[in-house]
Amino acid sequence: MAPSAVETVAEGHTETNGKTAAFKPHEELQYIDLIRDIFQDGEHRPDRTGTGTLSIPFPPQHKYTLSKPDGTLVLPLLTTKRVFLRAVVAEILWFVAGDTNAKTLQDQNVHIWDGNGSRAYLDSVGLSHREEGDLGPVYGFQWRHFGAEYKDCHTDYTGQGVDQLAEVIHKLKTNPYDRRIILSAWNPADMKKMALPPCHMFAQFYVSFPGSSPTRPDGSKRGTLHTLLYQRSNDMGLGVPFNIASYALLTHMIARATDLIPGSLTHTMGDAHIYLDHREALEVQIQREPRDFPTLAIEREVGCSIDGWKAEDFKVLDYKPYAAVKMNMSV
Repeated sequence: MAPSAVETVAEGHTETNGKTAAFKPHEELQYIDLIRDIFQDGEHRPDRTGTGTLSIPFPPQHKYTLSKPDGTLVLPLLTTKRVFLRAVVAEILWFVAGDTNAKTLQDQNVHIWDGNGSRAYLDSVGLSHREEGDLGPVYGFQWRHFGAEYKDCHTDYTGQGVDQLAEVIHKLKTNPYDRRIILSAWNPADMKKMALPPCHMFAQFYVSFPGSSPTRPDGSKRGTLHTLLYQRSNDMGLGVPFNIASYALLTHMIARATDLIPGSLTHTMGDAHIYLDHREALEVQIQREPRDFPTLAIEREVGCSIDGWKAEDFKVLDYKPYAAVKMNMSV
């Protein structure tokens, strides 16, 4: 990576042969330490699913580095348990495509939206008029057709609403200093039409130009792309590891489409909670020592479209997590 990559974790110091040397704690420890904080200080709270949680409000931001100084791309995929990478990739491509049909994921043997798309669940939230699997105007619809009138998951919405993702790409290419490079899934007018209101609801993009930024052949500087994610509701056991990987992957895709260097992902959380039935599994997980994050290779060319990506365009290398720990999804 170009030398404009930023360091995103606070430095500490250690003694080596009588000399003080800087070190950087593993970025996954941010997650592990927050789990411990919730175990220690979390408030018992009821929740929508009836499972019960331990929760704390508004913990400190977490930051993850997305590339190394030598240009190697990094994917912050947690290692203290195996994260379902195939589902992460399938879902982010589903979002980018503007798809709202859970069957699209089911056909790829990805069942993360089955609970919220089931007949019983849709009926329970007042969406009995929807066919099973039609999730309503959730993430992808808001990203690509914000403000359009939602009819069903089969309608062609081409040219309808605001294509926020296309506008993000355009601004990053033409006005990277813009302070309005925003992607929002939170649309109050559509909340009651959604099977589930968005948890990860808002992202802002920022391009930095440090003095070490490389120069493109046309003489322009190649900036470094940073993403800030705001997530209102954070299921620390199942959801958050998935969300970190998902928005890191989205940042890599956008950086490739706009010829920017992937810099960092900053994760801002609202309600950070542990479901009570995840406690045992997480107590096992936090005893594990994090391993190196995997690296990422992208097969698509620089300056490609944000559309048309396939799972085969990503190669995740050297992912060596501990074994999976079983946790149930509450719906």
